[in-house]
Amino acid sequence: MAPPATPRLKTPSDLGDNARKDIAGAVNALLADAFALYIKTKNFHWHVSGPHFRDYHLLLDDQAAEILATTDELAERVRKIGGNTIRSIGDIAKKTRIADNDAAYVSPEDMLAELRDDTQRVITAMRETHDLCDEHNDVATASLLENYIDAAEKRVWFLYEIGRKGSPDGH
Repeated sequence: MAPPATPRLKTPSDLGDNARKDIAGAVNALLADAFALYIKTKNFHWHVSGPHFRDYHLLLDDQAAEILATTDELAERVRKIGGNTIRSIGDIAKKTRIADNDAAYVSPEDMLAELRDDTQRVITAMRETHDLCDEHNDVATASLLENYIDAAEKRVWFLYEIGRKGSPDGH
């Protein structure tokens, strides 16, 4: 009797089927969020205006590049554990938790606040995915996420500090 056929893209892994499915699903959602946040950040980078144009324009470009840099490692991680990753813009749209902003004009302050809040939501999702990885003993994906959480926290910090008004105590 011939052995059962192996799906062509099912990379061997010692993680169980449920672990692979659950982790791949969670990481694919993070990947979709990263692409959506990247596009939103670039949108705001292209459309920012006002007296702090240069500073905000450069900051948003740097942050977009950081976000985009995560996408290949996230997708490759899904493949390394035997999962399939996102394949299209439509797939990203189905999986992302980041809302579009198609407004013709967004104030720089609102841009910064929206990106800060979106990034904080991504951090929460990364922590939840990290917990899932811990449950399934997927230390490599958990480790990758730890670095991404730290980088995202830095982006939130910068967006928060730039957007603050008033006295040093926040009032």
